Amino acid sequence: MPLPSSRLPGGVKKRHRLLFLTAGWLGTRALMLWLLSHSDARWLGEGNVTREVWQLYHDWYLVLVHGTFPAHDALWQYPPGAGAVMLSPALLPFLSYFQAFVVLTLVCDAVTTAALARAGLTPGRSLAGAALWVCGLPLLLHIPLARYDVQVTMFGVLCLVTMARRPRVAGAFAALGALVKVWPALLLLGAPKGRATRAAWAGATVAAVTVLAVLAAAFDHPFSFLREQGGRGVQIESLGGTVLLFATHAGWPGTVRYQYGAIEFVGPYVTDVADASLALTGVSFALLLVWRLRSRRHTPATPFDAALCAVLLFTVTSRVISPQYMIWLVGLSAVCLTSRHTVQRPVTALVLAATAVSAVVYPGLYDQITACTWLGCALMLLRNGLLLTAAVLSFALLWRTTTRRAGGGTGSYPQARRREPAPA
Repeated sequence: MPLPSSRLPGGVKKRHRLLFLTAGWLGTRALMLWLLSHSDARWLGEGNVTREVWQLYHDWYLVLVHGTFPAHDALWQYPPGAGAVMLSPALLPFLSYFQAFVVLTLVCDAVTTAALARAGLTPGRSLAGAALWVCGLPLLLHIPLARYDVQVTMFGVLCLVTMARRPRVAGAFAALGALVKVWPALLLLGAPKGRATRAAWAGATVAAVTVLAVLAAAFDHPFSFLREQGGRGVQIESLGGTVLLFATHAGWPGTVRYQYGAIEFVGPYVTDVADASLALTGVSFALLLVWRLRSRRHTPATPFDAALCAVLLFTVTSRVISPQYMIWLVGLSAVCLTSRHTVQRPVTALVLAATAVSAVVYPGLYDQITACTWLGCALMLLRNGLLLTAAVLSFALLWRTTTRRAGGGTGSYPQARRREPAPA
């Protein structure tokens, strides 16, 4: 007669959990691959998810192999490290560009899962983070396999899970991620104060300077992306875009147009909305700096909680909120749940809900969004309302649990004093 799970030895229970986690990863990723192979099906919506890879990314690849960045392409708006990702399918020359890209994305996904599982297996930690990543990513259907945000999220996860014991390595991972997409630089805001922060920023600086020097020597125009960022408008899925969606029903004469690789609004007051978004981003950064200066009570989960909060704030206030941005938030939520001390559990629930709605928005009912129908307005209000609520709640929880002096906190503080082992 088998023993009840509660009476199984710890090592056996860990193996069982890892087996369930592995089976879950294989099953969900097989489903995502099946959806990817049927991406043209009408029941999956109007969005052509795979076109980004086999057309846009491949076109950039054909430019990059000649030793230059797409200097005069308005769609190239990414730091130079993104070029390495576009070139990476060349590592698998026996596959087509699209096939190689998907395989490498799955490899990065597996590395992320393994890093979260290893962090969760440390005594005092939890495998809930790995489970959230395994089960949360498929909420975006097949989108994660046809974008390079899984690769960036991998760097972000590796940065955070190595922060406690190897801050220089964590800084290097943050720099590598920031050179592909800028947001991983925010992950260092929550680094433990003192020597760990200095080590993390030193590692980030060395890695960034080294990689940039190599790219500048190997390619022409590595910084051409900078001139394209200023022209961005207000994407239809952003928070400002939601305001303009409803404005169309109040007589606002603006329209939507495909530009800079996204569906954006054009018309009167669009520039004002874009400027307001940038101003809110500045306010968010100022709030995070004030928090950094005022915070006194850090737990082992504070770097994780601060990372999720920072990226949420910058996502919500951005002029662009593409569905693949949810990959970042799912990954950072997963890191938070590896620690039993995290205060972001209600935030992760909101992130998962927003992720599920994002898949309905795109590719499911994207034609309703671009047509500015009432259904499209309701969907964007729901998704962005969830994200805004998550961002505000995340900052409030982070502030409340880290800025109070010892002895003046709530009942959760004594638990935070018990030292949680860092992942190996």
